[in-house]
Amino acid sequence: MSNKTRREFLSQSAAALAAASLRPASLLAKDTPAPTPLLQFDYAQVQLLDGPLLDQFQQNHALFLHLDEDSILKPFRQLTGQPAPGEDMGGWYSPSKDFDPPKNMTGYVPGHTFGQYLSGLSRAYAITRDPATQQKVHRLVVGFAPTAISAFYRNYCLPAYTFDKTNCGLIDAHQFAADPAAFDVLNKATDAVLPWLPEKALDREEMAARPHPNIAYTWDESYTLPENFYLAYTRGAGDRYRQLARRFLQDDTYFNPLAEGNNVLPGQHAYSHVNALNSAMQAYFVDGSQHHLTAARNGFQYVLDQSFATGGWGPNETFQKPDTDGLADSLTHTHSSFETPCGAYGHFKIARNLMRATGESTYGDSMEAILYNTILGARPIRPDGITFYYSDYNQNAVKSDYEQAWPCCSGTFPQLTADYGISSYLRSPNGIYVNLYVPSRVSWKQGVASAALTQQTLYPNANETSLNLQLDRSERFTIALRIPAWAGPATKVLINGRSADLHPQPGTWLKIDRTWKNADRIELSFDMPLRLTPLDKRHPDLVALMRGPVALFAIQPAPQKISKQALLSARRASASSTDWLVATDGEPLLMKPFPAITTERYRLYQQT
Repeated sequence: MSNKTRREFLSQSAAALAAASLRPASLLAKDTPAPTPLLQFDYAQVQLLDGPLLDQFQQNHALFLHLDEDSILKPFRQLTGQPAPGEDMGGWYSPSKDFDPPKNMTGYVPGHTFGQYLSGLSRAYAITRDPATQQKVHRLVVGFAPTAISAFYRNYCLPAYTFDKTNCGLIDAHQFAADPAAFDVLNKATDAVLPWLPEKALDREEMAARPHPNIAYTWDESYTLPENFYLAYTRGAGDRYRQLARRFLQDDTYFNPLAEGNNVLPGQHAYSHVNALNSAMQAYFVDGSQHHLTAARNGFQYVLDQSFATGGWGPNETFQKPDTDGLADSLTHTHSSFETPCGAYGHFKIARNLMRATGESTYGDSMEAILYNTILGARPIRPDGITFYYSDYNQNAVKSDYEQAWPCCSGTFPQLTADYGISSYLRSPNGIYVNLYVPSRVSWKQGVASAALTQQTLYPNANETSLNLQLDRSERFTIALRIPAWAGPATKVLINGRSADLHPQPGTWLKIDRTWKNADRIELSFDMPLRLTPLDKRHPDLVALMRGPVALFAIQPAPQKISKQALLSARRASASSTDWLVATDGEPLLMKPFPAITTERYRLYQQT
């Protein structure tokens, strides 16, 4: 890019900032943070206990803790002309002359996930207080600092995409790993990228209208920038980050139509547009913009309206047009059904943010669907960077890994698993809200009491969970339990082994307000009737078999057609098994939850 062009960009950027300050009052920030009925716990307050969530968190933590630091920093040093020791990481992460999109994606976005690895490590330190993790975060920030210069982005196809992740990593290093240099480095990195950013958030059609050396330049995601700009501001990095957040809110082509009830998702890149809804949420949290809250609520509802029974969405990373055969065609036309670690990360964030803002429990239903039917079935990231990427819902599906090392999903996976704890519980001045039923322990101050709640469960394989209180003194407060919308009428609660006069209502919080004492125990058992979930209204006879939050997949070979009655008569293979059996004219049809599938071929939807 010539100096003249860069000056033009800076001039356009100043004009865009001035225009942003003149937005209509309905769109403009009130400059007043919005009150929220629910709040997040700190990372350190929630500890996962033995179980699959802890296993995934520990695997990711260990992998990135031991990843070579020179290799992580090498692309930044190479592209800024500095000595670059260490081995190439390869795949998307290392510069390559072979990059020829879309035919060859080797060397696609050098260094793109660095910020996410830094973020994942910073959050892991906040959880574990492991000194080696904190030290690694600090070394990476110091090592990155000399490369935070404008030259890095020369001939770089996705400057906004990569900087957004760098921003996230640096603000997390400051917030969660107490890094003293992080904000200084962030300011340098921000100065370095600004000449290469557009004047405002551009969608892909607008990007394609600009001159571009190859198609990859049209894929940049400037519309995701506001979320982390707002977070940088709220964490103390300076007012300019608030102004930058407002500048890149994609109001014209995304948030305004969504707020007006217009579904503009069809044809859009799926994960990045779900992730962008979190920018609207930050506009609400920081600036009090009801307009952006409405946009986020409507947008996420449109996502839920075209989700698979698993909670996944976006086949071929693209949203489908409603009332078409788009989802049905994907079952035979692609094996790339849901971009799993990235999609799960974005989904958890927007559902958690909307739950905080609205207090509504049903956002947690969508989170647990994603948890048990997608991400807990993802294979671990291999030391060479080969990563599970897509969940496959094809009618002849198989689990497979992505062919390129260190893709985008290798960055979101460690962030997501570090967030499992803060997604499991929320709080209010009146008490605690139990969102996910996972082995875990949460500690907090309730009134004058020091409180802890320990959850022991094999849910969802078992239909019950036990919550045990530890209090240093008795205290009155509320414990709210999410009752999923699928819960049957036999769902019940015991307190200290005795039936309580409580009436759980599906799709709501069951709020138990009482004076609690040390060693009180809550036992919650769910009625989990088998049910059938159609693909969509156009295909009522194409159904998935569900039990509670879990989708059951037919292991091939499976009959071409099977009756609804037969599916609803499925029986467990044994009392403790995750396998289910469906009677057919021949051998019983074996059905499994997604995490239990390894190399088998399988099918999510059955023709009835």
